[in-house]
Amino acid sequence: MTALYIVLAASVFAIIWILSSNYRKKRKRQQVASQPFPKEWRQILRNNLPFFYKMPTDLQLQLKDKMQIFLAEKDFVGRKGQDITDEVKVTIAAQACMLLLNRPTDFYPFLKTIVVYPAAFITRHNRYDASGIQSEEPRVLLGESWNRGQVILSWTDSANGGADFEDGHNLVIHEFAHQLDGESGVTNGAPPLSAEQNYKQWAQIMSQEFQELQRKASTGEQTLLDKYGATNPAEFFAVATEIFFEKPRELKQLHSELYQEFQKYYGINPAEW
Repeated sequence: MTALYIVLAASVFAIIWILSSNYRKKRKRQQVASQPFPKEWRQILRNNLPFFYKMPTDLQLQLKDKMQIFLAEKDFVGRKGQDITDEVKVTIAAQACMLLLNRPTDFYPFLKTIVVYPAAFITRHNRYDASGIQSEEPRVLLGESWNRGQVILSWTDSANGGADFEDGHNLVIHEFAHQLDGESGVTNGAPPLSAEQNYKQWAQIMSQEFQELQRKASTGEQTLLDKYGATNPAEFFAVATEIFFEKPRELKQLHSELYQEFQKYYGINPAEW
């Protein structure tokens, strides 16, 4: 019985510690969000992110709050001579936090660090040939999202994505969509859904749209969604998220069921603004 009491006491202590930790984190975030939004950051939004002023006022205010929390909790690291300035941090944070509007969120809980390169960067990935021999293959990338707590971005392309929010391509949104996807434990195009959403319906619509994009990619047909989304379901989710935010009216017209699923998931209706 003594051992049982010890186990029960330990379990109760763990629950109390978790609840207390969550309460402290919530209070700290409330305090951060209650601080005035810096005037210098407002100027960066005005200069680098013109889409911000097309959003409804309530979403503008909400985005500012989420940006302050995001920037208080995440570390930024420059590589290859890239300076980490307020301009870099605010420009990236504004786009990343677009994905958190109107949703209960833990602010990308597995993400610790945003690594920023001046432009495209080279990574080395292991590849295996038909005989199973391993070799390193260099790849030129604009961005990368890791489940091990990092997002890696090209500053040039992050800035361009914020400046032109209507071309259907946005590096920051793409890589942070992967972070949301990975919150389920695996990055596979099936992020954790809200209680209002149905996993079976989500899977059915996403699968149909993914297969249709694969078919059109193989035949060379014109598509609204970037054909890179035909690579796998995870890339499809990220590519479709870019279009949802940057070309919402076109997505709603051409892929209405997909738009509705994303509208429910992200909790906003960007086609209205």
